[in-house]
Amino acid sequence: QVQLVESGGGLVQAGGSLRLSCTSSGSIVGISAMGWYRQAPGTQRELVATITSGGSTNYADSVKGRFTISRDNAKNTVYLQMDSLKSEDTAVYYCYAFTSWRDYWGQGTQVTVSS
Repeated sequence: QVQLVESGGGLVQAGGSLRLSCTSSGSIVGISAMGWYRQAPGTQRELVATITSGGSTNYADSVKGRFTISRDNAKNTVYLQMDSLKSEDTAVYYCYAFTSWRDYWGQGTQVTVSS
C-alpha cells in the first residue's frame, strides 16, 4: 500500500527555520494537489499550505511570508520551508496528496518551536 512519509520535523528556537519533506513510498497517479495540514493539541486540524500539479499555491494567513511550499512532480515529493518560526507554529504537521479517487495522508511529524 502506498504511503506518504514525512521528515524534517524537530525542535527549533523561535526565529529559526525547518524544512519538511514528504514523499510517497510508491507511485501515485493523478495527484491534483499536495500540501500540509497541522494540528496543535486541543485544536482542529488546519490547512497550512497547498500546491497544485500546475504549481499554484495557497497559504494560511498565519504563515504567509514565512512558509514556502514547493513540489517535485516527478518524485511525488512536496516540501515546506518554514522560516521565522513562532511558538504558535508548534504542532504535528501532516502531509497529504489528493487524487480524484482518494486522499493520501502521512503519519505526521512533530514541529516544536521554543520561545
